[in-house]
Amino acid sequence: MQYRIIAFLFSFLVIAQVSAQTNGNSPYSRYGIGDLVDENFLHLRNMGSLGSSYVDGHHINIVNPASLASLRATAFDIGMSATRSTLNSGLESSTAWRGNLQYLSLAFPLSNPLNEILNQKKKPYDLGMSFTLMPNSTVGYNITSQDTIAGIGEVRRAFSGDGGSYKFMWGNAIKYKEFSFGINMGYLFGNIEYNQTITLAELPVAYQNLFASKYNLKGFIWGVGGMYLKVLNQKQIDEKTTQESKILSLGVRLKSATSFNTSLTESKLGVQTPTSANQFIDTISLTSDQAGTGKLPLELGFGASYYHGNKYMIGFDFGTANWSSYENDADPTLAKNPLKNTMNVSLGGFFRPNHRSYNRYFKRVYYRYGLYYKTDPRVVNGEQINSRGITFGMGLPFIYQRKISHANIGVEFGKKGSGSIIEETFFKLSLGFTFNDDEWFIKRKYN
Repeated sequence: MQYRIIAFLFSFLVIAQVSAQTNGNSPYSRYGIGDLVDENFLHLRNMGSLGSSYVDGHHINIVNPASLASLRATAFDIGMSATRSTLNSGLESSTAWRGNLQYLSLAFPLSNPLNEILNQKKKPYDLGMSFTLMPNSTVGYNITSQDTIAGIGEVRRAFSGDGGSYKFMWGNAIKYKEFSFGINMGYLFGNIEYNQTITLAELPVAYQNLFASKYNLKGFIWGVGGMYLKVLNQKQIDEKTTQESKILSLGVRLKSATSFNTSLTESKLGVQTPTSANQFIDTISLTSDQAGTGKLPLELGFGASYYHGNKYMIGFDFGTANWSSYENDADPTLAKNPLKNTMNVSLGGFFRPNHRSYNRYFKRVYYRYGLYYKTDPRVVNGEQINSRGITFGMGLPFIYQRKISHANIGVEFGKKGSGSIIEETFFKLSLGFTFNDDEWFIKRKYN
């Protein structure tokens, strides 16, 4: 487990560079702070994203931090994905791949459950903690358009952007009897760059008009969550300990509408020759080192999940965010393109044929499924963007250092911006690993 921690720290240093280089071409990331990254880890995304109420003793859920108190073993989780997307404007289409490291997370119970067995005494409460680094949003686009203006001729417009925001979060949770409460505290940071070029192709002495803007953002974020877990057949379990438990999990979560600071490192409006490689011939406007502020939206969510032992689970999730209150002094697109409130709803679950099977491997596998529908805060030509998709996945158990861990693989098919000027159809492949260790915080006894 020690070298896994070293790998976690090393990846902590390089994740920003890896993410920034693979954001692909997503035209809608031009608005707001970019394409928002799902906070659900891969095993949850493969079930449509059920973070509000999902609880598992060996998998991490940071969407509702209250779930951390139910961990029964230390878990180190890493996830990555690759997406093949096709953009269609009705007249033209393009296809491209993009990939990203999705998250790194380390979570553990603060008191090892094995101590309760050794001491033959159960504590009235459980504690859990997590550390997570992941992208918050990604910006990556490179699009062009052209038209003809009388007396000027062909006009070419090019738009490009790069960067994104990231967050490092620290989660804590406590569970007392059937109730759990948790809190996430984190730090948000990132850099975003926008560029726009206008070329008058048929005017022999015309210069290019270029607008460039770069800014960084940083601030503290926090959220809370609560869960209620009810064993529906406790009486039957007391009478027969081999009885499969039937559990109902209810969860609610909130992310605060926190403020952040921005610094407009550079904003230029000028002209250049077509071959000057971003060297300005004349600068019409220049702004640098301009401080500003911003405000993230309030987010709410709730869900319910039903567990029939280790056999199957089914659940739903609903969330909403007040993006109409989003503010950002450094965002040049916000004044003309205000954001709208969002909602998302998802259904999903898993099925395991027989988790106790010792000679049939695929009977021990998690088979996950889900579907979702959500609206996006961004609005194009008066139409709010929406997304819908269907997900499938598998949780493949394997032995690592004499512990059972899991490889999580999944596929997602979806469409974004249905009915808008640019529709995106995408296919996503995901791969993640959850490594477990149950030897942390053991109070060893010697006779």
